[in-house]
Amino acid sequence: MTASPFFDTHCDTVLRVLDWGSDFADGSCETHLDWPRMHEAGVRAQVFACFVLDERYPGQVEERTSALLDAFDAMLTSTDGGLRLARTRADVNRAFENGPGAAILGLEGADPLGRRAENVHRFFARGVRDLIFAWHDNVFSGTAFGKDSPLTAEGERLLGLCEELGIMIDVSHLSDQAFQDVVERSTKPFIASHSNCRAICPSPRNLTDEMIRELADRGGVMGINLSSSFLSTKTLSHWQDVKKRFAGQTLSWQEKERLAREIAPTVPRPPFEVIVTHVKHAIDVGGEDCVGLGGDLDGIVHMPEGMDGVQDYPRIAEALLAAGLGEAQVAKVCHENMRRVFLDVLPA
Repeated sequence: MTASPFFDTHCDTVLRVLDWGSDFADGSCETHLDWPRMHEAGVRAQVFACFVLDERYPGQVEERTSALLDAFDAMLTSTDGGLRLARTRADVNRAFENGPGAAILGLEGADPLGRRAENVHRFFARGVRDLIFAWHDNVFSGTAFGKDSPLTAEGERLLGLCEELGIMIDVSHLSDQAFQDVVERSTKPFIASHSNCRAICPSPRNLTDEMIRELADRGGVMGINLSSSFLSTKTLSHWQDVKKRFAGQTLSWQEKERLAREIAPTVPRPPFEVIVTHVKHAIDVGGEDCVGLGGDLDGIVHMPEGMDGVQDYPRIAEALLAAGLGEAQVAKVCHENMRRVFLDVLPA
């Protein structure tokens, strides 16, 4: 098999570029993803998330969002045309036909919309083509670590507007009830950009077998998340024990992130093969058209052995082949499934 290109549906690299001063163009800082390694690994399409929560930036959501969007623009400019904003199906297709790589802009949580679904028009004009309605419970939707509440009336309006405009509806982080609302109300395929199989690892961020089947039945795709705590039950339990140790302390979100980075090197890493286990389970449950990759690079602190960043994506293709998947199946997982679903949804 010749080297496979990749289509990955979630990274948080924009945050690292803005907050850490990482140089996306030359890879001079310790991120999971930068342009040289992305290009070398063969990632032809990448969804870049802009993540802003009301609770983290009270009264400053608009300013924080603007700063992230400006950082995203600067990242693309720094590649000298090698990576360009993808707004349309044609932009995605060009990326896999020796054209510039496709950078797809996403919002991880609709808090920047300011509590009104209609404001999605402004972000569509800015280039947003993937939208996770909520990261924590908000005015649009309940979430996996929230109260398991459904889509709100405003969330239902947002769903309709996304489908009219050609924005991918992304159900990662949503509650089980909200997921079901999307299943029942959507008319187009949708994705779970960075969610794994709950039958293998029981995190509520992962999808049950029933959810995988429903996603597949609607023509959707799930992107395998490379976080060990969504891949391995043992690692999930370890991190749950860590959280219990600090449960009585009042920590800011910045302190929690710092602690996670400090503790991560002490946590045993699961074997690389857990990635293959989730891919194969998803195929067994939903078929070979329902699974892709959504690594959550730069948004996670702990990955399996042998996975340290985007440079290791070719190892995923190799491992899938070694596990018995055919070349056509591996191509679907690495890029074809996500390419197909985005071509189904994006504007012409």
